[in-house]
Amino acid sequence: MNRRRPRRSASAEELLTTLQQLTARARHEVQLHQARVELAEALQQDLLPAGLPSLPGLQTAARYSPARSGLDIGGDWYDGFPLPDGTLGFAIGDVQGHDVEAAAFMGQIRIGMRAIAATTSDPGEIVGRTNDLLLSIDSTLLATCTFVRFDPRAGELRTARAGHVSAVWATTDGRSGITQDAGGLPLGVAAEKYPVTRHRLTAPGAFVLVTDGVVEGPSFPIDEGLDAVVRLVAARTSASAEALADEVMHTAERTGHQDDAAVLVLRHKGFPVGSD
Repeated sequence: MNRRRPRRSASAEELLTTLQQLTARARHEVQLHQARVELAEALQQDLLPAGLPSLPGLQTAARYSPARSGLDIGGDWYDGFPLPDGTLGFAIGDVQGHDVEAAAFMGQIRIGMRAIAATTSDPGEIVGRTNDLLLSIDSTLLATCTFVRFDPRAGELRTARAGHVSAVWATTDGRSGITQDAGGLPLGVAAEKYPVTRHRLTAPGAFVLVTDGVVEGPSFPIDEGLDAVVRLVAARTSASAEALADEVMHTAERTGHQDDAAVLVLRHKGFPVGSD
């Protein structure tokens, strides 16, 4: 009498009901996730600039590709805008984190950096004050970025880097490489000073900025990815900015990355020393 009564086997009807409930729950979760991904992607696309500025002697182009998995949308951005003194400002960056929160944080960085760049011409101060702004809002997110100021009168780029991937450059006279700019901590970590590096554009060529999704992934490490971009840009220094941006973005397909990716190309004519 003390023996337990054997558990009754579920009927086929009960199993079918349970399966239908689990399927409906899974479908609901998938729909919620897909809606969140679509919202992040739409927000990301709306926050990226509709176009980039250019000047005589400078072609510009940019590309953005969302993550292959659809899970990592929202982290990368680029920007370009005219400054009050007749120079141009460009930026590229990568928010740590993804989805809607990262896309919104990216928007804060972009808007804040534009506002600050309108009041000072020093790239290091622009990046530093943007960092101070992000620290003041006490966000848990952080971001890497590079800010570039193009001065057509001096024929030079001045850059400041906050923990971001190095830039790649090549000229039509056969020189090429990876920039060795000193940098500082990513934005949102701690108060920081950001050194400025000057790049004289004495020969025609290209200056290319990327996010790590372009040059790093399961297939090869970041050093190999950057080397691959250097070889590509060196071989295509005569290509238009648009064509070069497309070809550099193809590098991301070979990394096996799961992250999103962005490319920003500045194709310049060259400004010999002493020219206006």
